[in-house]
Amino acid sequence: MEKRASTSLHGKILTEIEQNILSGRWPPGFRIPSEMELTAHYQCSRMTVNKVLTQLAKAGLLERRRRAGSFVTRPHTSSAVLEIPDLRQVVLGMGKEYASQLLSRGQRHSTPEDMGAMRMGQAGPVVHALCLHMAGSRPFCIEDRLINLESVPDAEHEMFTEHSPSSWMVNHVPWSSAEHRIRAEAASEETAALLQLAPGSPCLVIDRRTWTGHLPITFVRLTFPADLYELDAHFSPSSITLPPERA
Repeated sequence: MEKRASTSLHGKILTEIEQNILSGRWPPGFRIPSEMELTAHYQCSRMTVNKVLTQLAKAGLLERRRRAGSFVTRPHTSSAVLEIPDLRQVVLGMGKEYASQLLSRGQRHSTPEDMGAMRMGQAGPVVHALCLHMAGSRPFCIEDRLINLESVPDAEHEMFTEHSPSSWMVNHVPWSSAEHRIRAEAASEETAALLQLAPGSPCLVIDRRTWTGHLPITFVRLTFPADLYELDAHFSPSSITLPPERA
């Protein structure tokens, strides 16, 4: 009972601080109450407050500065090209309220198209999930995902009712290698309807594959309105693999 009460209080503090930030009541650059002030206000342990602030900092909503306190971060919408982010954390990092809607989820024996998308060596059971991610009142991303049940057997019974496929995969499934394909694309009528855009509007499309060893894990196609998302990367010459010179 004591543990449940502590968990409930953690959730209450997390929700209230998050709402203060996302509503704009605590604007970017605002120094939030100190750990001691929050501990006194909520009549809880300092450890509980520290865990909440650490979680919000990981979500990109707070910047914690030693001896100075915790400050609301500036909104940002970029993501490193080589990262595999949780879309919920990306939206929260923009300073927007996050929501997701599972549009469909099904399980089937892999089709030739599934095998090509995931680069599967042999046919097997897969889960197909379609999810719409929201940033405030605007659609943020369409997530169209295939999951290989040979490498992720737990997905067979995961209905994605509590967590989106993106969040569940990032937090539950380790991977050893990944591949990205990034392109611009004009929105089809179906895509435009989901993203609340005019047909033909520019979109950013990311195709991503991940593996554990040589075993495919997932293929996902993420489609964003072009004005809501950008990608960046930092690298050095030694990290770039060049093609062999031709004779």
